[in-house]
Amino acid sequence: LPSALATTVYLAGDSTMATGGGGSGTNGWGDYISSYLTSGTTVSNQAVAGRSARSFTREGRFNTIASDLSSGDWVIIEFGHNDGGSLTPTDDGRTDCPGSGAEICYSEYDGVNETILTFPAYLENAAKLFVEKGANVLIASTTPDNPWETGTFVYDPSRFVAYAEEAASAEGVEYVDHGAYVASIFDSLGETEVDAFYPVDHTHTSVAGAEVVAQAFLKGVVCAGLGFEKLLSTESFEGSCL
Repeated sequence: LPSALATTVYLAGDSTMATGGGGSGTNGWGDYISSYLTSGTTVSNQAVAGRSARSFTREGRFNTIASDLSSGDWVIIEFGHNDGGSLTPTDDGRTDCPGSGAEICYSEYDGVNETILTFPAYLENAAKLFVEKGANVLIASTTPDNPWETGTFVYDPSRFVAYAEEAASAEGVEYVDHGAYVASIFDSLGETEVDAFYPVDHTHTSVAGAEVVAQAFLKGVVCAGLGFEKLLSTESFEGSCL
């Protein structure tokens, strides 16, 4: 294909998106969107297990994507599972500075004094970087842990869901409430089927679970009428628009 017609979709996230998931036969949803995309579209899954918006930034992974992409490509950013916790008494290198604005924290991690930003700030900086390179950016909200874990369906979005939406709004990029779409579909599928999607723990999905989580993301894209929709080869996905 002429390069003008070929589009790469880069994925930035954690184990819930990554190839190989959290290990032990689990997998992330990022490996399952390519079958629903047009023939000229390639997915480059750069998600890495255990990463937060902070550690993905510190390790230069956003910068690597920025240097690899071409104008017109897409970047999907989804974090939140590893961004919580506390910087004290021990900094795990993943925890972001509390807050949703320009707050700054200082901490020593791995022998280096680090200036730590808030979750939205890391996402906004990444989005800005990609947009400057001519890419399209879509920020997705954190996917839920198994909402059927207690035997009763409970979806209680973490603060990182609202933070993701704030970051997308601040930078004028696209947003999908992926967490809400996953929760909605998991609610309708019921406890038995959804429990089977979590063979190891309440966070990491099986291949079958990852496929459903991927479809939930694409359902959110279609329902929101986003620009990313033009890369889809189908618009028929399970579930209702929220």
